[in-house]
Amino acid sequence: MLKLGQKIVVVADSFEQNLPIGDYGYIIAYDRNADNAFDYVIRVPKAGKNFFVPADDIELEEVLIRQEADRVEREALIDFALATHNEELFRRIMNGGEVEEAVEEPAKDVQTREDFIRQVNLKAWI
Repeated sequence: MLKLGQKIVVVADSFEQNLPIGDYGYIIAYDRNADNAFDYVIRVPKAGKNFFVPADDIELEEVLIRQEADRVEREALIDFALATHNEELFRRIMNGGEVEEAVEEPAKDVQTREDFIRQVNLKAWI
């Protein structure tokens, strides 16, 4: 549940009540009526009106900024991967993998000298 006074952005208009999509607003009240489909009362200063809205029609400004930053970062990494012909990075980005550089340890088991000689002798005997 969002707090009173939080800055929000109108992202949808589910009930077609001519909400100013993309405009900023502030939560000014909760609609606690159980028979009502609306969750919040918001104030949009640019429109100079109060609107009753469901929770799906609004989103916090911080969340939208974070999503936009992630999108821009992903696009920049795709451009970089294409410019440098880095197929591994491109596939990792397109498959939704994390783009953090992980330290990869060699997966090879180190054999002792005796084990190696035993394997060679076994193959030579066959």
